[in-house]
Amino acid sequence: MYPENLIAPMRQELTDVGFQEFRTAEQVEDHLADHKGTTFIVINSVCGCAAGAARPGVRYALENSSVKPDVLATVFAGNDVEAVAKVRELHLPYPPSSPSMALFKDGELVHFIERHHIEGRNAKMIGDHLVEVFEHFCK
Repeated sequence: MYPENLIAPMRQELTDVGFQEFRTAEQVEDHLADHKGTTFIVINSVCGCAAGAARPGVRYALENSSVKPDVLATVFAGNDVEAVAKVRELHLPYPPSSPSMALFKDGELVHFIERHHIEGRNAKMIGDHLVEVFEHFCK
């Protein structure tokens, strides 16, 4: 596990724009079990592609999309171990990766962005893709 003081600013990049943190598997399960509507969950991480592209891309999408998910949530790989494991279980058959992003509608996975879709892309490219995803699934 990473020291909390090290990752706090990385968590804050998302919580500052309205993300709630799921720290346990129970929080993930309880939310998705009977949630009607859309939930966007970011599996956050300390890696360079999370800092340079994923988190800024998410922020860009939220600023530029006319439609947004009903709930924004995040779990942190390497720290929120049980919560991350539960999200990864729910995004099968996609393999574990972080950072990654999952959009659920009525508790079912409808779109998933793996790490390899983030690496090598800039924040605007990721953000533009997310805008399209939000506009398609979150109406």
